[in-house]
Amino acid sequence: MLDLLISNCALPDGRTGMGVAVQDGTIAAIAPQFEAPARETLDAGGYLLSPPFCDPHFHMDSVLTHGRPRVNQSGTLLEGIALWGELKPSLTAQDIADRALAYCDWAVARGLLAIRSHVDTSDPSLLAVEALLDVRRRVAPSIDLQLVAFPQDGVLRTRAGVDNLRRALDLGVDVVGGIPHFERTMSEGAASVRLLCEIAAERGKLVDMHCDETDDPLSRHIETLAFEAQRLGLQGRVTGSHCTSMHSMDNDYAGKLLPLIAESGVSIVANPLINITLQGRRDSYPKRRGMTRVPQLMDAGVTVAFGHDCAPDPWYGLGSGDMLEVAHMGLHVAQMTSQAGIRACYEAVTGNAAKVMHLERYGLAPGCDASFVLLQARDPVEAIRLRANRLKVWRQGKLLAETAPLVTTLHLAGRPPAVRPGEIRR
Repeated sequence: MLDLLISNCALPDGRTGMGVAVQDGTIAAIAPQFEAPARETLDAGGYLLSPPFCDPHFHMDSVLTHGRPRVNQSGTLLEGIALWGELKPSLTAQDIADRALAYCDWAVARGLLAIRSHVDTSDPSLLAVEALLDVRRRVAPSIDLQLVAFPQDGVLRTRAGVDNLRRALDLGVDVVGGIPHFERTMSEGAASVRLLCEIAAERGKLVDMHCDETDDPLSRHIETLAFEAQRLGLQGRVTGSHCTSMHSMDNDYAGKLLPLIAESGVSIVANPLINITLQGRRDSYPKRRGMTRVPQLMDAGVTVAFGHDCAPDPWYGLGSGDMLEVAHMGLHVAQMTSQAGIRACYEAVTGNAAKVMHLERYGLAPGCDASFVLLQARDPVEAIRLRANRLKVWRQGKLLAETAPLVTTLHLAGRPPAVRPGEIRR
């Protein structure tokens, strides 16, 4: 007997009227009809059953600190970093854990079941590292939480920065991070990329580096990152995050850079909500959008994913863990408004994000984990358009969250009394 059978659901690949059978926390089969009985059955009503959302770039140590010690008035990256520097001495492990756990609850409710969070290693106490390692353990039944050792103040610019990062890895942090454009010089930035990639190669770790988060078209550390990935045999294991300088680069240089990134197997994570908020602040008009070259990277064969990056913190005062909001903003800024483009942006917060994170058993296929989200939408395009309600969220066959269907009652003479999201009255 099956544990769970979900019938009459739409799938992201366009199939409709499908059934998904679950046994022992795993997808046993996907087919239009099933004869086998199940302990629990659900008619999805034609709604979209999707793999869970994944966020490949977030900062959980700073989440929910907006306004502490004060609001970022300039809206710039550098003021946010300065505010975070002021706040860090007053942080406690309990404060970090409480805020992170609150955000994880938001995430589960929105079907976000995998998060890669950068954690600041600049403080020699490694307070945030130890707090989030504990959070990772506590949320493991519901969320895959990956941690990146992130030297926020620059690994070479910070006293004992390399030692702090190595100790964080020793404690169990999953991924090697960096921020080369924040080192003192361009050459120091390049040196940090080489050093950090060598540490990752020695330890068999993944790499995820804040790269060229600036409007400066001459910030070209992504080139060094791609080179080091090839030199050290790290193809497919390296991610460059942000890469906003690519939006300001001339086409001749970008034309050289794009195939180099593709050849190196480096993936790219854009953060639409934050990239367009922090970048272009010094521009009057014309004013740059600030997000990296998403469609061109995809066309070149690069794996591109979208991250949320921040939720109420010194850099960004909004956000709720909704990856459909991220995809919605991303497709607008990247002008990916074709049907194929919108679906690619949906993939950027599901399958591509899972690929960046090297998640195992992810997806909608027999043998994958029975982790999925039932959305109040008929397909990925409608899901993004409506930022669809998450009706049910499962993790390995276990129901984690459910939300009542959204129905609006209208009090209009001669009109239907109830309209669901996206419906057209005829």
